[in-house]
Amino acid sequence: MKKTLLLAAAATAVLSLATVQGAAVAAQKAVTSPKANANGTESTEAFITGLTLSDLYQVEAGKIAQQKGQSQGVKDYAKWVVDDHTLITNQMKHIFAATKTKIPTELGARGKRMIADLHAATPETFDKVYLAQQQTTQAAELTLLSAYAEGGESSDIKPAAAKAVPKIKAHLTKVHELQGH
Repeated sequence: MKKTLLLAAAATAVLSLATVQGAAVAAQKAVTSPKANANGTESTEAFITGLTLSDLYQVEAGKIAQQKGQSQGVKDYAKWVVDDHTLITNQMKHIFAATKTKIPTELGARGKRMIADLHAATPETFDKVYLAQQQTTQAAELTLLSAYAEGGESSDIKPAAAKAVPKIKAHLTKVHELQGH
């Protein structure tokens, strides 16, 4: 009983700390190293926070890239990303609502910094900055989706995560193509 109470207190402290530090930190941790819960499955709360923040960033960054992008390839890619991430968000929204998890509605500190970097980029550097961000964020989202699709705790969310994986793989492939890799 004491052990259960200590674990519950520790979990509450961790969740409180994550709330204080902001959703961006929790999402970054979720995206870069998805956490398993006590049952050995991927945490639904971390997944929802990470995916929502990633999609918010993708849509906002894509809209900026459609305006500031220097090459037609980057502009076309950005439109595709906005369309796909808007679709993913809309498909997940009703599933996420059923979990009673608090869903972020705005970017965290990290996402805001990345958006600020896009705004600050010169025309000569914009495409390179945007594509570098895309390589990082699409790879992180792919990791998050794949991990949850394989070991997530919600049987309602797992198939939706699996369905999004091919889209994100295609985005990542296109980023590499645009970067000349």
